[in-house]
Amino acid sequence: MKKTAPDKDIEKPAADGSAVVVGASLSGLMAGIALAREGLHVTILEKADEDRPGGAGLQVDGGLFDRSKTARYLRKIVTDGKKSIKLWSTLENRLRTEVQSYSTIDLCFNVRVQTVDQDNAAAWAETDEGEVFRADILIGADGHRSQVRRHVAPHKPDATYAGYLVWFASIKEESMPEGERPGDGGPSVNMLGGINGGFFFGSVIGREDGSPGSENRRIGCTFYDNTRNDQLRRLGCVQGNVVHHSLAGPDIPDDTLDKLADQAYERWPEPWLSATLKALETRNLTGIPIKEYVPDNLVKGRIGLIGDAGHVPAPITASGFNESLQDAAALSKCVSAGVQGDAGTKALDKYESLRLNKVRQMVESGRGFGMSYGRP
Repeated sequence: MKKTAPDKDIEKPAADGSAVVVGASLSGLMAGIALAREGLHVTILEKADEDRPGGAGLQVDGGLFDRSKTARYLRKIVTDGKKSIKLWSTLENRLRTEVQSYSTIDLCFNVRVQTVDQDNAAAWAETDEGEVFRADILIGADGHRSQVRRHVAPHKPDATYAGYLVWFASIKEESMPEGERPGDGGPSVNMLGGINGGFFFGSVIGREDGSPGSENRRIGCTFYDNTRNDQLRRLGCVQGNVVHHSLAGPDIPDDTLDKLADQAYERWPEPWLSATLKALETRNLTGIPIKEYVPDNLVKGRIGLIGDAGHVPAPITASGFNESLQDAAALSKCVSAGVQGDAGTKALDKYESLRLNKVRQMVESGRGFGMSYGRP
């Protein structure tokens, strides 16, 4: 049974054109909702299957300064208007449920887009099975290795490796020794001095219903590491200056786990020590090579970029999700007059004028750290 979304009375009838969104990432789902609220029929194409995993924690702002209805609407879906740390999977589930409540959004999994292109009348995506999805506009929300970006910015197709990685561990609080579990009422995020001049963030990701107690809470530990460059290249995670994949727990060498455990004993207080050791023991750990991408453009004709497809900030900025939400809100505003005919290119030109300088500044704000820490 589809849930009824709040404020659905402001959803417009599907009479103002169509859009294809490549990628059902968080930004892709938000883009789909934003476009559907302006009356477009939206098709979202996702290469992964419906049960894709996701465990990283994201900082989500409370939206005190959101001015547009769409920004406030999206913020309410994911956070109920409160600043918090949320698991990626929690945000994805909330946004996907919202998407599935719209009759004007088709969400398609296991669809691998091979190419995108456009002409004066439409834009389209062609899959590896030869199926073509056409629409008035096409939005790339397919992440830091965006296929759509190769069309929009062929001169600058790749995000670049920043020279360091971030380890992310997440465990259920109930798996920790009872005496070492964080109590109720403490801060949700703690920052400590990290390894080799980096940072360590400990987070308590609470229960979805906001009730006290450790059941279903997760403890997240995130720490920076600039000593693994040779290892990342040897394992194929980084090739040249391009990140190809993260270092998943089962693939982490034993000696690396041992060294991380030694560092944890030396540096982390409780409850973060116990949480980190448990994550290492169970290999519930991922090493994420950090990427950066400062865009020269976000739009080419009828095709545009949103989220990490358009701009990839360092995590030190804590702004990736929040800026993706603002992308979706701006896109909503720009397509409100429709996207059929010349209106489609005009709408995306306006979107680029609203967002390009802001997201460039956002990515640049974190590059100073990468230059000193990742490439000393």
